[in-house]
Amino acid sequence: MAAYEEQEYHKPFSLRTWGKMLPFFKPYKKYFAITMGFNVFLAAVDVATPLFQSYAIDHFITPGKLEGLWRFALVYGLVIVFQTVCVYLSVHAAITIEMNLGRDLKWAQFEHLQMLSFSYYNTTPVGYIHARVMSDTLRIATMVAWGLVDMLWALIYVASVFAVMFFLNVRLALIILLIVPCIAVLTVYFQNKILHWNRKVRKINSQITSAYNEGITGVRTSKSMGIEKENEEAFFKRTSEMRQAASRSAKLNAVYIPAVLLFSSAAAAAVLAQGGHMVQEKAMGLGTLSVFLSYAVIIFEPIQQLARLLADLISCQANIERVTDLLEQKPNVADREDVIRKYGDSFHPKKENWERIKGDIVFEDVSFMYPDGKEYVLEHFNLHVPAGMNVAIVGETGAGKSTLVNLMGRFFEPTSGRILIDGVDYRERSQLWLHSQMGYVLQNPHLFSGTVRENIRYGRLSAADAEIEAAAESVSADEVVKKLEKGYESDVGESGGRLSTGEKQLISFARAILADPAIFVLDEATSSIDTQTEQLIQQATARLLKGHTSFIIAHRLSTIRQADLILVVKDGKVIERGTHRELLEKKGYYYELYSRQFEEEASVRVFEGATGNR
Repeated sequence: MAAYEEQEYHKPFSLRTWGKMLPFFKPYKKYFAITMGFNVFLAAVDVATPLFQSYAIDHFITPGKLEGLWRFALVYGLVIVFQTVCVYLSVHAAITIEMNLGRDLKWAQFEHLQMLSFSYYNTTPVGYIHARVMSDTLRIATMVAWGLVDMLWALIYVASVFAVMFFLNVRLALIILLIVPCIAVLTVYFQNKILHWNRKVRKINSQITSAYNEGITGVRTSKSMGIEKENEEAFFKRTSEMRQAASRSAKLNAVYIPAVLLFSSAAAAAVLAQGGHMVQEKAMGLGTLSVFLSYAVIIFEPIQQLARLLADLISCQANIERVTDLLEQKPNVADREDVIRKYGDSFHPKKENWERIKGDIVFEDVSFMYPDGKEYVLEHFNLHVPAGMNVAIVGETGAGKSTLVNLMGRFFEPTSGRILIDGVDYRERSQLWLHSQMGYVLQNPHLFSGTVRENIRYGRLSAADAEIEAAAESVSADEVVKKLEKGYESDVGESGGRLSTGEKQLISFARAILADPAIFVLDEATSSIDTQTEQLIQQATARLLKGHTSFIIAHRLSTIRQADLILVVKDGKVIERGTHRELLEKKGYYYELYSRQFEEEASVRVFEGATGNR
């Protein structure tokens, strides 16, 4: 990802890239018009302010009289009030753009992330996604709401000031104009250097965000492995690199800003020298000289602001590219347009058109290769799972047991061949239709922040409290609840961090039971549960899964002896299939796995018995 980001940073400025943001800008065109319109007025007022000063000198100070002062003060006061109102309305519109644009970009990305396939999350770091949704959207919204408006103000101000100066006195205007190229060269040189280091700061910041996220989410692993010091050193190295880059940028600014002030002071000195001589010769009034002095001091600030904003505008393109890259990611699994029209999508389901799933599943000449793979993990695979059948998938760790289930659940689609649900190719119906009829219990289940009751209720949002508690009791999850201080109202913590893996499995099991789906998938669902609780769950699931099609990915072979069909997977291939008895009689790979595991479990029981007797 780092290489990708570096490549994006160096793309040339492109209006086409910025054009991709127009759909997000369009809803706020009224606010863009307001803030830009009032900034035009503000530029005019800022240009006119020194002219008021000139008028006061020529009409009140130099002649030493106060006639008409009250009218002047009234007009000047009205201008100040007008300026204040313009600033308020402009800032209000800009804040509205910034807040709403940032929100819309975050919404769009979050919604799109829900639509992306598993493969995207398998290959994309969480920190990268987090940086796109949070940091990049904030920078785009800030640049559009404030940067573009400030550029408009600066352009109008600079052009207007030079027009007024040339109108008042060409010679003094030329003196200031001659210094502008010096400021421009200085600005271009330093801004390129500063931009380089600011880009590096943002790049390292993205890496720090990713490392921080991994450090927090993986804190248990870090502590259990005792690698806190290594993590700290790696994090310190990244933050030190960021500090050094930020320090280089600050040092460049420390040279650049005084240099600009030096040229600005030189311009003011030249204007004062030449203008003072002209005033003495009566070739120009003192008020006009004061106007030029004001402009000479102020004019270079908007010029350098223009250069800085232009550099920021070019730099911001990298943020737009990263955001649009995420939004343009295509899911590997997507419903066809005609399917969406009939069944709806994930956010607008048309449940009235959904057929009830019975659970008859057919793999028809299925071959499959992972999107980033180079060889098939399934070739010409055929399997018929009648509705209500219990299928167990076994094999060693990494053998590819989850591939079949992921294909059946349409988290991936066959490279060739078809998968039929109730006699219909599942691509003829929507993903949400299928997923809503599946109960999935993972080896490492995810619980959402909230209470135990809320997490179980995710299985069926309309469920009553009594139904939630009955589902928990059916899988012995109520034993977990009894140990908690507030029972079902106890907070599980972020990602269920206050519970053990086994406790989380029990709650996720209750959640799946509550949903009462047509198809159950248990992916090593009892791997972290003690033997006694596992036996209780087996008795409950034998009753609850009856009449439901179910797939059980199991590590403990003793838990799937009653399965209607056992598929044995090795190196991504199904090498054996049959019932427990049939596979033992074959004395093949399953027989070896079962015998080896039986001996290991027997040894553990002997050891535990000997320890208990002591």
